[in-house]
Amino acid sequence: MANAIQGRRGIAVAPHSLAAQSALAVLREGGNAVEAMVAAAATIAVVYPHMNGIGGDSFWLVSMPSGGAHDVVAIDGSGAAALGVSRAQYAGQSAIPFRGGSAAITMAGTISGWDQALAFSRDRLGGRLPLSRLMADAIDYATHGAPVTASQARTVRGKRAELEGVHGFAETYMPGGEAPTAGALFRQPRLAATLEHLARAGLDDFYRGDLARTMAEDLARAGSPITLADFAAHRGLLREPLELAHRHGRVFNMPPPTQGVVALIILGLMERLGIERYDHLSADYVHAAVESVKQAFAVRDREITDPAHMRIAAAELLTPAALDAMAARIDMARAAPWGAGKGPADTVWMGVIDGEGRAVSMIQSVYHEFGSGVVLARSGVNWQNRGASFSLKPEHINTLMPGKKPFHTLIPGLALLADGRTMVYGNMGGDGQPQSQSAVFTRTVVQGLNPQDAVSAPRWLLGRTWGQSTDSLKLESRFPAETVAALRARGHEVDVLGDFDETFGHAGCLLRKPDGSLEGGFDPRSDGIVAAF
Repeated sequence: MANAIQGRRGIAVAPHSLAAQSALAVLREGGNAVEAMVAAAATIAVVYPHMNGIGGDSFWLVSMPSGGAHDVVAIDGSGAAALGVSRAQYAGQSAIPFRGGSAAITMAGTISGWDQALAFSRDRLGGRLPLSRLMADAIDYATHGAPVTASQARTVRGKRAELEGVHGFAETYMPGGEAPTAGALFRQPRLAATLEHLARAGLDDFYRGDLARTMAEDLARAGSPITLADFAAHRGLLREPLELAHRHGRVFNMPPPTQGVVALIILGLMERLGIERYDHLSADYVHAAVESVKQAFAVRDREITDPAHMRIAAAELLTPAALDAMAARIDMARAAPWGAGKGPADTVWMGVIDGEGRAVSMIQSVYHEFGSGVVLARSGVNWQNRGASFSLKPEHINTLMPGKKPFHTLIPGLALLADGRTMVYGNMGGDGQPQSQSAVFTRTVVQGLNPQDAVSAPRWLLGRTWGQSTDSLKLESRFPAETVAALRARGHEVDVLGDFDETFGHAGCLLRKPDGSLEGGFDPRSDGIVAAF
C-alpha cells in the first residue's frame, strides 16, 4: 500500500516531473486547470521529446462545475492527411513507412489543441495568464537545457539504426554524433526560438503565419507532401465527448477518430461481467478485462475512423443493447481467439484539477518514438508519423485519403462519479491505453484502491509491443504465479515481463472529492510525479 499525494488548492500529474511542476506553478499563480495544462504540455514537449512534441497531435477533455452540474467538453487537436497525398504514391508498398518524409503526411494538431483550449479558458473560465507566462518554463528548458531522462537516452540508443539517417534527426537528438547520456543537459535552441516566436506572435502563427511558411518549406525539403495549404486548412475543434452510463457514474472519453469508444466499451463489459466480485490480481479479473478488450478491439477495427467516413455513430456502440450483446459473447472459462492489435505508440497523458474543481485530462503524441524522425531545419520541430496508421487497402475503413483524419489510439479519460468525485485518468502506449485505463478506473472506482495503488498495481497488456513479433498477453511479474497459471489454463498465450516494465505505459490518476480535497497517483514506470498544494 502506498499513500496518494494529497492537496486542496490544485493538483497535477505528468510522466515527467518538470511538467507537473510547471502546471503547479501556474495553479499557484491563480491560473486555472486549462492554463496549467498548457504550461505542462509545453514543458513536456521539450523535456520528453521521444514521447511527444509540438509536431504531433493532442486531445483534451475538460470538466467544469456549473451550479449543481458539470459541463464536459472535448477538444480535438489532431491533423488530417495532406491534401496532395494519395495511395498511388505508395504503389508497390504494403504499408506506409514509419520513418522519413513519406511518413510525415498528416498535419500537426497539438498547437491548435492548445489554442482552442486557451480560447475556451478565456471565454468560459476567465483565464487571464499570458501565453508568454505559460510557455516560459518550456522556453527556458529548450534554451538552457534539461537533464536527459534514462527513457530518452535508452530510446535514442535503441532506435539509432533506423533514425540517425532521417532528415534532421541526428544533429538534433544525437549531439556530437552519439546518443545522449542520462543526466546530461540537452538543449534545443531552434525549438526555443520557435516557442519564443509563438509566445510573441500567438499560437495561430503555427498554421497561418511566418512559422507556417518556413515549416512548409522545410517539410518539402524533407520529402513530405504537406504544403502551406494544409497548414491554412487546419483548425482545432470543440467536440461533444462520448459518454458511458456506468453504475458508478458518468464516464467520458474522446469521440472518433480516437479509440475512446473502445475504452468505454471495455468498462461497460467489465461492469456486466461483475468484476467487483474479483480480486484485482486474480485470473478472473484479468480474464474479464482481456476478453472485454477483444470484443472492443473487434468493434474498433471494423468501425472506427475519421467520423466523416464512419458507417455508424460511435454512441450506438455504447447502448445497453449493444453492450449486452458483446458481453454475452464472453466465456469466463475460456479465452476467445485473438488476431492482432494496432501495436504500440509513445505518448504522454497528463491531468490537472484546480481548486475550483475544473478538471483537465489531456494526451499528446508524435505516435512512434520521435514520430517520423524528421526534424525541420529552421524550427527544430520533430514531425509526427501518425499517418502511418492509415491503410493502403482501398476497401479498408481507415484507408488513406487526402484530407482524412487517421485512426488515433490517443484517449484521455474523465469520470463524474455518483458519489460526487471527479476523476481524470489516462495512459500512454497504443493498444495499451484503453487497457490500462480500465485497470486504473476499475481498481480505483469499483474496488476502492487509492489512485497511487491503482496506478502502481501490476498491469497487463494484450498485443504487440516494441521489438516483439507476437500479440500475446503480457503480464508484469508481480502478478501471483497462480494467476499466470490459471490464465494459461484458460487458453491465453502469456508472456511475463519485468516488475515495473515501461512496456505497460505511463498511467496517472487524479481525484477531487466532494469536500474539495484532492489526491493523485503517478506511474513509477515513468519519470513523473504528482504535484499538489
